Amino acid sequence: MENYILLFLIGLIAGALNAAAGGGSFITFPAFIYAGVPPIQANASSTVALFPGSLASAWKFKEYIQPFPNISITAMIIFTLLGGCAGGLLLLYTPSGDFKLIVPWLLLLGSLAFAFGKQAGNWLRKRIKIGSGLVLGAQFILGIYGGYFGGAVGIMMMAVWSLFGLSDIKIINANKTLFTGIANAVAVILFIAAGKIYWPETCTMMTATILGGYFGAHFTKKLNPVKLRTGIIFFNFLITIVFFIKTFFS
Repeated sequence: MENYILLFLIGLIAGALNAAAGGGSFITFPAFIYAGVPPIQANASSTVALFPGSLASAWKFKEYIQPFPNISITAMIIFTLLGGCAGGLLLLYTPSGDFKLIVPWLLLLGSLAFAFGKQAGNWLRKRIKIGSGLVLGAQFILGIYGGYFGGAVGIMMMAVWSLFGLSDIKIINANKTLFTGIANAVAVILFIAAGKIYWPETCTMMTATILGGYFGAHFTKKLNPVKLRTGIIFFNFLITIVFFIKTFFS
């Protein structure tokens, strides 16, 4: 019972975090591990649990979702779906032992993207002119990462979009919630079909992420974004360090 209460509380927080700033998977994945779910199944269950919350947030932000400059939103959706499918298949064919060794590095990549993605985007945009083809290619790669693991994929998407010149934070954040869900859509179907989901734990967290995602989007404007982001960055690196220690030094 204690595990289910923990998963529900973590789900509420994760859904709200994803709506406000991203990074929810940094707490849902370790929560499933703590509850005794094996790593690959924990990652798959985390993806399924967070998926409805992303859609709930996207619905709440729907008035801000807009096409990208000179890029068809249909093309962005297609490339994101294809990438998510490739990433989901890649996870299913990754041996459990190998995935356990990869996880700390994925967490580190996500932590760095969350902490420095905006600065990197600003730096590159001053030096490189990005065309639509490159953005679509990058979106495909982001879809792969989202389907495979997904930690901070929303932050990575926002950094890439800023390279293309999308600067309105409300539009960027709304599009992030939509495309994060899209990146996970096919992966969710694959994980369910492959029987990788721990359903009692996942359904508990899923209910909470929907509530957290919807109301988190509602209260986003009332939060101090700088303090929230700083807290998430600190927590992300803390979780990453813990996984490195447990994987390589225990």
